[in-house]
Amino acid sequence: MLNSVNVPERRRARNVADDNLRRDRARELRRAQTEAEKKLWSRLKCGQLHGAKFRRQFPIGPFFADFCAPKEFLVIELDGAQHLDNVEHDRQRSEYLEGLGYRVVRFWDNDALASTVEVIEQISNLLKDPHPRRRRGLSLTGELCITLIDVIKG
Repeated sequence: MLNSVNVPERRRARNVADDNLRRDRARELRRAQTEAEKKLWSRLKCGQLHGAKFRRQFPIGPFFADFCAPKEFLVIELDGAQHLDNVEHDRQRSEYLEGLGYRVVRFWDNDALASTVEVIEQISNLLKDPHPRRRRGLSLTGELCITLIDVIKG
């Protein structure tokens, strides 16, 4: 036998390596945060806003959300001037996240810096009006599991 490691073990090892790379990349992004991200994070961290637990540079699929409240299915993105050249990429990213059930809200860095109170109010209003998935008491994970079980049974 040429390879004594079976396929599931190789996949598991590759997934662990991928997870480690993603974790390291998220750490890099958190260390190199912009002034706008620092200012907004100071208002979102530790459940200060309606008890929602936000996470910084949260990996979702192939992307890292600037801020994510996973239980509320809410993603907050801060866009700087570089996003003017990446409109299509941002659109695809938002569509991907929305396809997973997240509400995606984008703010310009300038607004997060100069109008922090207004930005926080908008986020607060979103948290007061629960996402339809939260309103029904469903979880994204639960729905995906049901779908996969249905496929396997079908």
